[in-house]
Amino acid sequence: MTSSVKVNGGAPAARVDEVVDMLHGVSIADPYRWLEDGSAPDVQSWVEAQNSHTARYLEGVPGRRELRARLEQALSVGLVAAPQLHGGRTFYLKREGDQNQPVLVVRESAAPEPRLLVDPNTLREDGTAALDWWQPSHDGAQLAYGVSEAGDEKSTLHVLDVASGRHVVDQIPHTRYSSVAWLRDGSGFYYSRYPTPGTVPAGDENYNQRIFFHRLGDDWTNDRLIFGAGRNPETMYGLTISTDGRWLVIMAMEGWAKAELYLLDTSHDDRVIPIVEGQAALFSAEVVDGELYILTNQGAPRFQLFKTSVTKPSREHWRLLVPEGEHVLQSFAVVGGKLVLSYLRNAAAALVIATLDGAGEREVPLPTLGSVDAVAGEPERDTLLFSFVSFFVPPTIYRYDISTGALDIFEQVQSQIDTSQYEVRQVWYPSKDGTRISMFVMHRRGILLDGNNPTLLTGYGGFNVSMTPSFWRALPVWLDAGGVAALANLRGGAEYGEQWHAAGMLGNKQNVFDDFIAAAEFLVGEGYTKPAKLAISGGSNGGLLVGAALTQRPELFKAVVCRVPLLDMLRYHHFLIARLWIPEYGSADDSEQFRWLHAYSPYHNVREGTRYPATLFTTAESDSRVDPLHARKMAALLQARNTGDAPILLRVETRAGHGAGKPLSKVIDEETDIWTFVGAQLGVDWQAHAR
Repeated sequence: MTSSVKVNGGAPAARVDEVVDMLHGVSIADPYRWLEDGSAPDVQSWVEAQNSHTARYLEGVPGRRELRARLEQALSVGLVAAPQLHGGRTFYLKREGDQNQPVLVVRESAAPEPRLLVDPNTLREDGTAALDWWQPSHDGAQLAYGVSEAGDEKSTLHVLDVASGRHVVDQIPHTRYSSVAWLRDGSGFYYSRYPTPGTVPAGDENYNQRIFFHRLGDDWTNDRLIFGAGRNPETMYGLTISTDGRWLVIMAMEGWAKAELYLLDTSHDDRVIPIVEGQAALFSAEVVDGELYILTNQGAPRFQLFKTSVTKPSREHWRLLVPEGEHVLQSFAVVGGKLVLSYLRNAAAALVIATLDGAGEREVPLPTLGSVDAVAGEPERDTLLFSFVSFFVPPTIYRYDISTGALDIFEQVQSQIDTSQYEVRQVWYPSKDGTRISMFVMHRRGILLDGNNPTLLTGYGGFNVSMTPSFWRALPVWLDAGGVAALANLRGGAEYGEQWHAAGMLGNKQNVFDDFIAAAEFLVGEGYTKPAKLAISGGSNGGLLVGAALTQRPELFKAVVCRVPLLDMLRYHHFLIARLWIPEYGSADDSEQFRWLHAYSPYHNVREGTRYPATLFTTAESDSRVDPLHARKMAALLQARNTGDAPILLRVETRAGHGAGKPLSKVIDEETDIWTFVGAQLGVDWQAHAR
């Protein structure tokens, strides 16, 4: 068949090839393997036809123009986030109005307003250049940062003199996900980067990250290799350095359940001292005033904090500061001679101030149920900054005085939302095996729970990621149209510690899908909605989640939004950076892991003769994390096998990636398409709610 032939709802058909693999004695058909090659002319022609078909469908939905106007207003609410304090200077991200990308600003200690440092909006007219990461020097005099284009996240490192705003000549490519640790005098830094393409076998440039040292003004190709040679190619690295610049801590991460620690004395040679090796647990550390602080979940799934002298880093010298408690200890910082402990309590943030011996003193008052996304401060200064958001509280940076306990707003995004008209509930429900799962449910106050409310359920459930209250800019638009929104805290995440994570990874992955399906059943059973009014949405690992849900329980949902998804779980690890995820999912190369992957892989569980819910697959050509092949293959298969008349649509974005760095203009386009699709399926009259 060619793309001129039509299938589901007039969608362009895809050629069917007789491709069959034999894996561990099982015959595996893959009729759309040809769609894996996104550079092939026939694939590009088919994608173009699919995009045209999707656009025609969405543009024909009544109320789309009114919806877009509402979304433009909602999504243009700004951003302030990720504060860092260095040498009395405060660095943070800021976006205002219709800016496509956040900019990096700095505020001097006595200045009432911030000063612009890095504006990626000036680099490309279409707004597709993005600031990926950034790290000031200890005294705040210099800044290293990474910029990528078209959402590919393949950063190039730049160096900026903060006082003058002028760039230093140093530029270093291949610094995706780079971690940077400056020397105290600012003369150079330790950093991580990937190999230059062509110096390693094809595909391996996505792995083999290494630690190097760069002295300002030197040719980066001559930078000294510090660490990483001969190690697992999928290892990724995080760096911290002591305030005196002497001690470099290297965190070597293998997946999302294991990290090793190493120590380097920069005043001597490049000899790296192991702190923790070969342990199946997470460890992170920082050196402050000669003391090594170590946070770990080894023997403590909800984490505990230790301290030892930096000169005696071996385990027998560790002293327990903060034992494991009822709630998850996410992170720590030393600020103003105190410990700042960041906790998760039932998937919401809490900040506790303790002594350097770990004794709890007081709690920082937070405005409501929400999330603390960044904690910043310096050991010798009393100022603590932290980012806070909630479902209806726009991004805010708070300032807390460690010595006096005074709390005020450092900077806040202005929003016209009347939060008094909305309600957030945290509910609990049983999963298939009886495990209690928490979920946030949002709606307008006084809503009638008669089972007829259009409802959107989302979740993630993987990679130790916590789904906590966040500022969903489009949420008021949905709730004002009579909608309900729900966010489930599924196993596989970090909301309740490592046991929660482990219960949703590898051979336990089906628990995540069961948790999500049980959330949908709860919403129906409690009268929030019914299957004809229920949509689900998820992205990346969450795309896998909704892909599994739609193949396992197609009758439970009316609509599915599957964003930048993983869907072919037997071949996923062969593409882009996906070998990094084998510790989380497993690999079909292993016979036992093949068994559980094959059992839930959405692409391999689409059945003939089944009525599937309306589904919108979204992906992007420049996605360098999850290959767009997953969405292409699944859309073709579902279009061919769906016996119902519900539309199966594919939307492929150009000059965009997995989501990070997507310009506001493209976000508005995509959100308009998604909410148009969801509203059309659930019977939302956008025209009526625009009046």
